[in-house]
Parts: sequence; C-alpha cells; structure tokens
Amino acid sequence: MLHSTSSAPPTGRKVTAVAVTVIALVVQVSVANRLPLPGGVAPDLVLLAVVALALVNGPLVGLVTGFCAGLTADIVPPADHTIGRYALVYCLVGYICGSFTEEMDRSPVTPFVGVAAGALAGTLLYVGVGMVLGDPRAGWPVISRVVPLAVVYDVLASPFVVWAVIRVTRRLAGERTHDRFDPATARYRAMARDRI
Repeated sequence: MLHSTSSAPPTGRKVTAVAVTVIALVVQVSVANRLPLPGGVAPDLVLLAVVALALVNGPLVGLVTGFCAGLTADIVPPADHTIGRYALVYCLVGYICGSFTEEMDRSPVTPFVGVAAGALAGTLLYVGVGMVLGDPRAGWPVISRVVPLAVVYDVLASPFVVWAVIRVTRRLAGERTHDRFDPATARYRAMARDRI
C-alpha cells in the first residue's frame, strides 16, 4: 500500500520527510527557479513534495512538513514576500491532502490527481493570502496570467515528484518493487500477495 510507512519507525518517516523537503528546496532554488519557462513562472517543487508526503503519510505529517517547508521557503533567498505566507499555505494544503491518505489505494492515478489538486489549491491559497496582505503582485491582471501557468507547470512536474516520494518512502518501509518505473503496478502486486 502507498501509506505503508505506518509500519516504519516514526524517526525514519521524519528523516525521510526532512530529506525530501530539503532536496525539493535545493532543486527549487538552484534549478527550477532558473528555468527559462514561458511566463516567467516555475513549478513549485516544494509544494508538490509536501502534497506527495502528505498523501503518503497522512495529515499530521502533511501539516508539520508543510509548515516547516513553507517557513524555510519563506526565508530562503530570493524570498520577496511576507514571512509566514508559504508556511500558512503549505501547512493547510499538507493537512488537507493528508486527509485523503485512505483514498490512495483506490486507483493508480489517485496520487497524481491528488498532487495536481493540491498544487491548484496551494497556488490559489498563496494568491488569496497575497490579496489579503495587500501584495501588489496579487492583482487580477497578474493572477489571470500567472496562476494558470503555475498550475500547468505544477501538474506537469507532479508525476516526477510523486514517483520520487513514493519510491523513497517505500525504501524506508523496506518494500522492494520489481518494476523500477511503475509504483502503482508494484503496489497492486503487493496487494495481490497479501490476499493470497
């Protein structure tokens, strides 16, 4: 099962969440933010990592990971917004997405749909909080141009982030997959073994 990390030691889950978050932050700042993508928008890899960790590990891990990742994203250069904005958004999105952990076993596309929905919610929440705080970049002309591109880039990046997070958490849980590139197939193989 995707949320099989409940059998893993809590310390191992914490270390995995921290490692995934740090890697996402480093890749976000050093690679994703520098990509010359149309519209000057980059995929939010940190948000995607928080959503994937929440979907795999549950609402508490999503909440705590979201808060810590968001607070770090708030202070890591080139932060140019109110401190705490990402912490609030990632924390809420992590908790909400973590509430759907039980749904992860329903379909092999559920993780990807969940991450895409979390990316959309996170982007809209970030803009909404910016509007409340009076951020001049959160006006309707900017929103109508930037939000659709941000969501598209997040959705396109989500399969890679989900695959990486699921792979890392499975290794933590000691679950070996036979198919290197398809976690869903390996999950169904494991479920079939459990039923026999």
